[in-house]
Amino acid sequence: MRDLEDLARIAVDCGFQIHSSLGPGLLESVYEVILADSLAERGLSVQRQKPIAIHFNGRYFDEGFKADLLVEDRLLIELKSTERLLAVHGRQVLTYLKLLDLPLGLLMNFGGATFKEGAKRVVNNYRPADA
Repeated sequence: MRDLEDLARIAVDCGFQIHSSLGPGLLESVYEVILADSLAERGLSVQRQKPIAIHFNGRYFDEGFKADLLVEDRLLIELKSTERLLAVHGRQVLTYLKLLDLPLGLLMNFGGATFKEGAKRVVNNYRPADA
């Protein structure tokens, strides 16, 4: 089983390669399918648009939200294709991490001029082993 940090490095590298090759301006769904394929080519299990149920107030709701990408059932990736990220995008990922009880997620925006400005780590009570 790969380390969570290793999964994150692979995902960021794949995202960077995609942004470098295709640039900004495509629909989020295009980046999603290509990133999922790139991660699968690296031997990772990837689920696209995975439905996530929500438990709230003692009730269960099947149609909570859909995770853009879930890698190895441990790393959430939320994709955007917008000119710039807003604070609400990071809060969205944090909420998803809390609902999934996952420690780390990546927010990747393919709409910016550079991939670096749109790639963000979001943590939920997580400290890497080497920290």
